[in-house]
Amino acid sequence: MPKIQTLRGMNDIGPTEAKEWFQVELTLKSILESYGYEEIRFPIVEKTELFTRSNEAADIVTKEMYTFEDKSGESISLRPEGTAGCVRAAIDNDLLRTDKPRLWYSGPMFRYERPQKGRSRQFHQFSAEVFGLNTPAVDVELITASASFWKAFGIYEDVTLEINNLGDDRARSNYVKELVDFLNGKLDDVDDDTKRKLKENPLRILDSKSKKIQEILNEAPIIEDFVTQSSKDYHNELLSMLDELNIAYEVNSKLVRGLDYYNQTVFEWKTGLLGSQDTILGGGRYDNLVEELGGKSCPAVGFSIGLERLILLLKEKDRINLLNKLDIYFICLCEKSARKAIIIGEQLRNKFPSLSIKINLGFESANTQFKKADKSGAKIALIIGDEELENNAISFKNLRENSQQESFDLNGLFKKIGQFS
Repeated sequence: MPKIQTLRGMNDIGPTEAKEWFQVELTLKSILESYGYEEIRFPIVEKTELFTRSNEAADIVTKEMYTFEDKSGESISLRPEGTAGCVRAAIDNDLLRTDKPRLWYSGPMFRYERPQKGRSRQFHQFSAEVFGLNTPAVDVELITASASFWKAFGIYEDVTLEINNLGDDRARSNYVKELVDFLNGKLDDVDDDTKRKLKENPLRILDSKSKKIQEILNEAPIIEDFVTQSSKDYHNELLSMLDELNIAYEVNSKLVRGLDYYNQTVFEWKTGLLGSQDTILGGGRYDNLVEELGGKSCPAVGFSIGLERLILLLKEKDRINLLNKLDIYFICLCEKSARKAIIIGEQLRNKFPSLSIKINLGFESANTQFKKADKSGAKIALIIGDEELENNAISFKNLRENSQQESFDLNGLFKKIGQFS
């Protein structure tokens, strides 16, 4: 049988990388839970209408979703983003009627697009969503929590917060009409992709990477001229709180999000270290989505982090330290020593539950096993060979200090290990 390879744009995460991912996800989770957010989990596969119902003009719906018919003939899709699924789950599980939940979730999303650096067809997001609170304070809380991520990772100086006010639906609708009228007068100067977006989702033109399009947009109407005074007051209060918290930001009047359900606040954290894929976190308000998906009117706001891009940035800045949970590496030189190591290993785990212990069962030479023990990052090597079996002993070697190997009986070993745990 020929070798079967992974699908294009679907990447494996090996053991070393998985440690890095675990460390990053654990940091994100710990920070959000310190703000009182709770985890929610929902399916990777949903009814297609969940995504098409509220996003008829979004790029991910028009060309990027993985959509199939199941055996019953129903159209289903792999989730291209998490917010719609989270809203559906919150409605289905009656979370919105009894509470104003603050939720987080993490997992794979799927979009059929050209794989490139920091962008795969199966990619991963870490997200937070808040329901039932219509106040700039909660927008600020989400931005503050995200700032805490970058500080924890040591990359706060390498990212920039951009923020914009899209106003309410009426302001957005009026602005889009004026923007379309303006760009229709420039059709001879724009490319085919811009013409497509002009028909499908005109706001996406604002974040075009084309220098020519950006030059044209310099003369275009700006959304700030269309938002209401109450919307401006909301936005100004948000910015005032960010100032008080010493969170630096740039107001970007051309900032929009890729999905068309956003209103009022939109924000992104960007970096200049990853080329064109510069956004590592994006979010904003989507106050109408709950009602559009069958729930009662409910304000909402959230954000998503692209984990692949974040990990690329952390590697670029050499900020990923492997999460070494391995404390003890057993070096076993024969079947009999492996049997003893397994028994002693369980006794150690029972006495010191926090210990992580690996037993070598390959029976390579002592030199090879010591190299593996050192490479594993373990603090301690425990050696059981013929001499140890004959003397009913275990040899102890501190791998992180230049010290002599010592020999202990079981009680002596427990005392010694107790000094390290």
